Amino acid sequence: MIGLLAAAALALQPAALELRRYPAAEANQGVAVDARHLYVVDDSRIGKYDRSTGRKLGEWVGDPARFPHLNSCEIIGADLVCASSNYPQTPMASSVEIFDPGRMAHVRSVALGPQPGSLTWVDRKDGAWWAMFANYDGRGGEPGRDHRATVLVKFDDAWRAIGTWNLPQSVLDRFAPKSSSGGGWGDDGLLYVTGHDKPELYVLRLPAAGSTLEAVGVIPAPIEGQAVAWDRSRRRVLFGIVRSKLEVVEMRIPAPPR
Repeated sequence: MIGLLAAAALALQPAALELRRYPAAEANQGVAVDARHLYVVDDSRIGKYDRSTGRKLGEWVGDPARFPHLNSCEIIGADLVCASSNYPQTPMASSVEIFDPGRMAHVRSVALGPQPGSLTWVDRKDGAWWAMFANYDGRGGEPGRDHRATVLVKFDDAWRAIGTWNLPQSVLDRFAPKSSSGGGWGDDGLLYVTGHDKPELYVLRLPAAGSTLEAVGVIPAPIEGQAVAWDRSRRRVLFGIVRSKLEVVEMRIPAPPR
């Protein structure tokens, strides 16, 4: 009952507005985006698509032994930066994989070593790296930890942790039994996070004090959880996926309440 009450306390915000859908065979984990292209992510492959026509332009296919589970990707500067893990294997192991989006080629890897969970997404803000480490109930989880152990970690450029935040109970209740599969910082300074399968975005902010993120609200969205990416070329436009239909969804996100 306590968990249900906490989940109900998350304020409902206006729904996201769907703008367009794109069929994409790789739409199983998430999508990254720049002004002209979509980069659609599956476990061990990434498809590149033209945004104006939806035509597939190219792809990268990796060895599943080296790239068992790409969780998400994001265009950061000139790079396509991807969060990778060994899910559902344990002990958990994660890395950041860097690609050249023009050539669709893997260029380098950052091995993170032991971390407090499985890396599901990475973003860049205020000169630092921000990463979500997921934990799970059952499959893919480790003994002694469940979805409530999911954390946001801030790293410096040497990938040393310089801050860690828990997630609010109201959001964790909606993750259960999985965790955060996607996320990224909006242009409003708020953090927008998805779960594993629910058609929702969770809006969070850094606390003025303490180590638990504050919940702003939940936005209904025409996606099925998984990784999302902001379109930095257009205001308040976010991309996500519907994995059951292998579709990429373009949507406009309402501004948060003041």
